[in-house]
Amino acid sequence: MFHAQILTLFPEFFASPLACSIPKRAIGAGLAVVDCIQIRDFATDKHRSVDDSPYGGGPGMLMKPEPVVAAIREARSRRPESRVVMLTPSGVSFTQEKALEYAAASDITLLCGRYEGFDERICDYVDEQLSLGDYVLSGGEPAALSVLDAVIRLLPGVLGSADSAVLDSFSEEGILDWPHYTRPEEFEGKRVPDVLLSGNHAEIEKWRKEESLRRSAKRS
Repeated sequence: MFHAQILTLFPEFFASPLACSIPKRAIGAGLAVVDCIQIRDFATDKHRSVDDSPYGGGPGMLMKPEPVVAAIREARSRRPESRVVMLTPSGVSFTQEKALEYAAASDITLLCGRYEGFDERICDYVDEQLSLGDYVLSGGEPAALSVLDAVIRLLPGVLGSADSAVLDSFSEEGILDWPHYTRPEEFEGKRVPDVLLSGNHAEIEKWRKEESLRRSAKRS
């Protein structure tokens, strides 16, 4: 079973997405468990503060180390084998290869930031830093959902066909998936390629490989 913990200031952010589609199916079938841990529960002052202004000045606020590190320690006590992943723009890029790695590990903890980011010292308490790309979100929660969705769909028994995840874009040496078509054969003057209607499986397979390579070369 795949087990994920999410360290967040907004556990409610995850309720609706995890109750839909593939994540809902995986959780309902007992193939995945997702637990949220509220970072604010580990604040020690009467205001339950989790952020403070940065030394040296500058805009915005930073997440304080005390409550965040306490939340990380709680997560580790619950799941000692779990890999703690900080979601931050300065992390390594999330890829399909990384999603496969997490699915195989079966136990991850995702740390979601807010405000201007984390006090740098928090980095010493995580196993890995991960980024979705070269852009900034309001917080780590949307990134955590993307990671969860990418990983959960790779779990055995989650998708209707075992081949679906194997044939996804980027699953084979970073190659994009080929174009897909369904009925009708013609839509507003645009026809399905004749080879897909031929019934010649060898030619269809050849076309698919060529199109995958063409798409991948165009994207690079």
